[in-house]
Amino acid sequence: MQRICVYSGSNSGLRPQYKEGAQKLGQSLAKNKLELVYGGSNIGLMGTTANEVLKNNGSVTGVIPKNLFSGEIVHRNLTKLIEVKNMSERKQKMAELADGFITLPGGLGTFEELFEMLSWAQLGIHKKPIGLLNICNFFDPLIKMLEKAAEEGFMDHSNLDLILLNDNPEKLIEEMVQYTPPESTSKWQILNHK
Repeated sequence: MQRICVYSGSNSGLRPQYKEGAQKLGQSLAKNKLELVYGGSNIGLMGTTANEVLKNNGSVTGVIPKNLFSGEIVHRNLTKLIEVKNMSERKQKMAELADGFITLPGGLGTFEELFEMLSWAQLGIHKKPIGLLNICNFFDPLIKMLEKAAEEGFMDHSNLDLILLNDNPEKLIEEMVQYTPPESTSKWQILNHK
């Protein structure tokens, strides 16, 4: 594993623990010589993680759509900044570059990126580890919702094994390095019972 893509809020959230968690993740990535791939912003948890990796002599690649955001939020001190045409190309490029994915607390964009990678894993498009850094139990309701979806027959219970959940960045990275994808079953329940 050489590169981890981090999805996170472009805001910092209301609790100081969110920022502290992003800083610890940045330190852990640099310590483990893992390059950060992320959305290229210098604000919110995104900027905090990138700044911490850079501060600890790590490598950071940002991927950002041309002319979509104002220049002041684009991080200009990265190891590498890749400009793409649009948001779809941005997500595709980040996924291609990454050997695994970590999601920090965030809003709609963060959830959308996470769910796309989970969907791709469910379909077998990739077999890369997907981790949630569960700062202040932020992702507990999401896990409950996914468990409910499995209980109600909308997805297989094995899909829950696609997610690594930890509140400690160092342990989460360790789990990701040791990750073995779950044995895949068909996305369609009816095909699993033939």
